[in-house]
Amino acid sequence: MEHPLLNEDHHLIRESVRDFAEREIKPIAKELDDKQEFSVELTQKMGEIGLFGMVVSPDYGGQGMDYLSYIITVEELARIDSSQAATVAAGNSLGLNPIFYYGNEEQKKKYLPVLCTGKKLWGFGLTEPFAGSDSRNSKTVAKLVDGNWTINGSKIFITNASSEISIGSTIQCVSGDNGKDKEFTAIIVENGTPGFTVKTMHDKMMWRASNTAELYFDECTVPESAILGKRGEGSKIMLGTLDCGRLAIGAMGLGCAQGAYELALQYAQERVQFGKPICKQQVIAFKLADMALKIELARNLLYKACWLKDHHKPFAMEAAMSKLYCSEVAQQVANEAVQIHGGYGLMKDYDIERFFRDQRLLQIGEGTSEIQRLVISRYIGC
Repeated sequence: MEHPLLNEDHHLIRESVRDFAEREIKPIAKELDDKQEFSVELTQKMGEIGLFGMVVSPDYGGQGMDYLSYIITVEELARIDSSQAATVAAGNSLGLNPIFYYGNEEQKKKYLPVLCTGKKLWGFGLTEPFAGSDSRNSKTVAKLVDGNWTINGSKIFITNASSEISIGSTIQCVSGDNGKDKEFTAIIVENGTPGFTVKTMHDKMMWRASNTAELYFDECTVPESAILGKRGEGSKIMLGTLDCGRLAIGAMGLGCAQGAYELALQYAQERVQFGKPICKQQVIAFKLADMALKIELARNLLYKACWLKDHHKPFAMEAAMSKLYCSEVAQQVANEAVQIHGGYGLMKDYDIERFFRDQRLLQIGEGTSEIQRLVISRYIGC
């Protein structure tokens, strides 16, 4: 796949991840989805080939790669299975990155090496029952008493937080409130801490083989040193992390669209109606042409945003644009791919049914499409 921003290393990464996804993930993706089963074995295999800690410095066990390499990895995983792409995307963007970018030296050395292996996972505790798009409406409270934080509250829809290899989460807490402005602080809480309970969420429509959790804090006490960054910087840390996370969700949308398009193209080449393959029927050919066009545009936008980040230029607006456009292209392509499959596209025996379900979270998770438009509107001066 030629692209002016890609070098030989990027092509090698794509080839190796694509081979892994085809060989290790594709044969069991449907079974894991049916069983709603998070695979520790598959996660650790992804760790063994270096898919965790991709942008983390080798000083802490990471791969030290650029962001574009990481995004290509997520794209290739999502081309086969969004659940495994979600595990890697959340493991890197939301799990590892806050500790790498904002943690002190002790925290980095304690957590990053094992998280970079994929043998352990870490959650990102931002969303609450009453704080989704409005993240500043958090109700989880942390009070500092005698050198310890005491936390009360709950989080919901937290990826990678309750699997058997999850070891903790970064939690946004209200650490002060003067009646007008809340103070937010990010705090590290390890699984198994007294007063901290994790509960796996089941019966999801999508990403059924990824781990999603509810987190509960009942007089949960951690030392003052568990703070990530500085007191009062919690919202900045969490929202800054989401800027990078949007690139990963964009990659999931791009990969999902690519996979759905390839399934539709293959089916259209094999399905014969009125004496010829349906890809030769103009109405179907035009659908496929539009899919290819949208995917190409989405890839160009996402790779540009990654290039900006890798070259230390402002990228937040482009990240929001990429997340918005790639997720909506995934929706459009998956929808048309089901249409091309006809009745077969509605059956679980066909992979496109899973792609159609999996794409739906992309317009909601890590900032809804509506929130992305709000973010973009502010950058353009509205």
